[in-house]
Amino acid sequence: MSQSVYVAGVGVISAIGNNVTEHLAAFERGEAGMADITLLNTIHRHKLPVAEVKLTDEELIAITGPTTHNSRTALLSLVAAREALNDAAIPNLNELRTGFVSANSVGGMDKSEDFFVEFLADNSKGKLKNVFDHECGSMTEIVADQLGITDFMTTISTACSSSANAIFYAARLIKNNMLDVAVAGGVDALTKFTLNGFNTLMILDKEFCKPFDEHREGLNLGEGAGYVVLVSDKVAKTLTNPAYCKLSGYNNSNDAYHQTASSPEGTGSYMAMKGALAKSGLQPADISYINLHGTGTQNNDSAEGTAVKRLFDPNYPPVSSTKSFTGHTLGASGGIEAVFSVLSIKHGLIYPNLRFKTRISDLPFDPETKYLTGQDIKHVMSNSFGFGGNCTSLIFSAV
Repeated sequence: MSQSVYVAGVGVISAIGNNVTEHLAAFERGEAGMADITLLNTIHRHKLPVAEVKLTDEELIAITGPTTHNSRTALLSLVAAREALNDAAIPNLNELRTGFVSANSVGGMDKSEDFFVEFLADNSKGKLKNVFDHECGSMTEIVADQLGITDFMTTISTACSSSANAIFYAARLIKNNMLDVAVAGGVDALTKFTLNGFNTLMILDKEFCKPFDEHREGLNLGEGAGYVVLVSDKVAKTLTNPAYCKLSGYNNSNDAYHQTASSPEGTGSYMAMKGALAKSGLQPADISYINLHGTGTQNNDSAEGTAVKRLFDPNYPPVSSTKSFTGHTLGASGGIEAVFSVLSIKHGLIYPNLRFKTRISDLPFDPETKYLTGQDIKHVMSNSFGFGGNCTSLIFSAV
């Protein structure tokens, strides 16, 4: 078994940038990606802010080249996964056992929605190819084919913890000598289905979201993709550039409290964080920064905050929610925030929690509100908590 799993490359696209460099610049400027809806044809335009990637499908195709299924999900995935692989620059990659473990929750639903607009107006209209191969797994297969990855591919779909689970599943494949290299993370595109669904749950903020603020009103939906390239000990020794860090801990726990809500005590969140610490052999005091799940809903922030209090009291590391920049990207959030966690270690960064003003009344800590550089970041915890109580925490550690 490989004793350690290293991060050799990262790639990301979201509302605040189309690559890693643009994301770092947006964080430094404190520039969030939320705005009025411009690309999605919906009745909620000018009513609900979202965090859209600032590229049309046609512009994404110009970057990626056409695929066999030009769903926005596949296009976003390909942009970020390709950046991560190029960043890793692994020598003789074609001689290594390489896998693609990707997460999403909507698949090619954007294309099936296009079909039904025409079909419902006239059932002799609409192209059936727009409802073919739109399941979640098809997106993974399309992107793996474009990347030339044929040894192993699989899809994870566990709601908002999907891509965090993809990352630690990929790490286990490497640790158990089934793969040498894995591109792991996830993607989700904005669709009418998700926007209408979350609006029905009455957890969308009509203003820009305020994670971990006492007066938070809900979340803003976003879209994007984030991937890390994980490698074994053996491959890490061959890299032209040193590895960013290692994935030292991970855990998935499910408190099965409710179909969508977290338990008020944050039981699943607590178990995920505690389990990840145990896996890494670390203590709470060792964590330098926590990238919170931090959606901005009443339930999530209270439950996650309660779990953080239970585990870290009385010495709290800096914490913040980068969803205040990117919105909640659903199945992509764990992958995108894993990239942010890796960059935190690489560049000594702590990201600000935008729009925070008032501490949650029953919590003893505030999120960080300033962009901090030059920090000594040894271990970063990244939280991703999904519907159904599916809670995952990852820990990235400096090498």
